[in-house]
Amino acid sequence: MPVGVFLAAGAPLWATMIPTEVKLVNPTSAESQANAVWSMRAALNVAALQCQKSPFLATVRNYNDFLRHHSDELVGAMRGMQGYYRRVKGAKTAQREFDSYTTRTYQSYASFDAQRAFCETAALVGREALRVRKGRLGAAALAAVPDIRKSLADFSGNERGFAVDRNWVTVPQIGDPCIDERGRPIRRCR
Repeated sequence: MPVGVFLAAGAPLWATMIPTEVKLVNPTSAESQANAVWSMRAALNVAALQCQKSPFLATVRNYNDFLRHHSDELVGAMRGMQGYYRRVKGAKTAQREFDSYTTRTYQSYASFDAQRAFCETAALVGREALRVRKGRLGAAALAAVPDIRKSLADFSGNERGFAVDRNWVTVPQIGDPCIDERGRPIRRCR
């Protein structure tokens, strides 16, 4: 059966997607903090992958430094979230539920429409996270994650959804190595 899309009168034919946050059911305060840390880690990892074309943002370096600097707290957050799923879902399915949660958390930061705002915000949050003293990442993550989430809804004047301004990344022109300056094929390439 064909699927149709129904638009309200006067509605535009383009759409934007705002990824939704993974919500926990009745978490303790420690679990909320672990969720914020794990969510921040996911956001910075997605930024390292999605935003690496801009050397100015330094998202890959920031993410790797973040992992080294806050490794103990990241392990604690992982254990806290695994404990949450053991408590809520039971020991049998806890690991599978945690894996699913991690996947959904990563997906909740993937946005084409707001990529520019997300990359800029995640780069800033990543730099700030490196200044956070060890043992204090939980409070910093609780404050930073809402800013990252907010950036996913910032289309920076992009009223047309997928018609994104791609001019913020400069891609160099790479010539064909088998064509000379006059446009003729080079013999060694045959």
